[in-house]
Formats: sequence, structure tokens, C-alpha cells
Amino acid sequence: MELIQTIEQWAWIGWLVLILVFLVIEMLTLDFTFLMLSIGGVAGLASDLLGAPIWLQVIVAGVVAAVLVLFLRPPLLRRLRRGEDPTKSNVDALIDLRGRVLSTVSNHGGQVKLVNGDVWTARTESGELEPGTPIHVSRIDGATAVVRSDEPPAPSLEDPRA
Repeated sequence: MELIQTIEQWAWIGWLVLILVFLVIEMLTLDFTFLMLSIGGVAGLASDLLGAPIWLQVIVAGVVAAVLVLFLRPPLLRRLRRGEDPTKSNVDALIDLRGRVLSTVSNHGGQVKLVNGDVWTARTESGELEPGTPIHVSRIDGATAVVRSDEPPAPSLEDPRA
């Protein structure tokens, strides 16, 4: 019994520590989840200061945090992201970019020059591309562009109707 009384007597310190930890994590993530949890912790601290037992404090903190995460966080995120620039950047901007083969590109390597002027090491997932072949970037794998030809496949010399 003495342990429970001690915990209830000093619970406000636990709530303060929890709130501060959640706020620090929120500053690192900027996703509003831990902000909502810290506000739930404030509700738990308030219920402690009003004399509620520890089990009720935890329930109040949990309910307030859950309600905030479910109902306040989504509109805050929408409002925050409303002004984002839709332009792709970095690696995402290279996907589907066109270019030409500089040195033969195979499964193991080669070089391409993209329309933005960048020269990239490249490889294909199948086949081999000769210099001058128009290509486009399928994906980026590390520092290598995975490319495929823009040209339609050459017709077969065999007549399939024969």
C-alpha cells in the first residue's frame, strides 16, 4: 500500500517527464503524433492535480490523446501540407527522364546522358543497349540508373505466319 501511495504522491513528476519526452520526440519528427500524446499527458497531469487516482489519470490521458490523434491530427496535417511544392525533386525527378546511351549499357553497367545534362552509370534489367539508343529511366538503384529503351523492339526476321 505504501508503494501505491508514494507513486500517487509523485505521479505529477512522471507526467511532467512524459510530457517533456513526447515534446522532444515531436520536435524531431514533426508529425503531430507525439504532440497529441503530450497533450494527453497534460490531461493526465491535470487529473492528478485534481486528486484523481492513478488509474483514472492514465485513462484520461489515453482517451484525450486518442481523441486528438483521431480527430485533430488529420486536419492539422492537411493544413500543414497544403502549401507543399508538388514538383518532384532529387531521385524522384529522375524517374521517366529521357536520355541517350553514351557507352554500351548491359545488365552489368554502362553510361547514359540524360536530357538534364547529367551523365549517369546505368544498367538494364535485360538486354543490351548500344550507344545513341534513346532511353528513359525506370528507377534509380543507389548511384545507378536502371534504364530501358525508348525504341520499339526490332521486328523479327522470321515470318510468324509461315
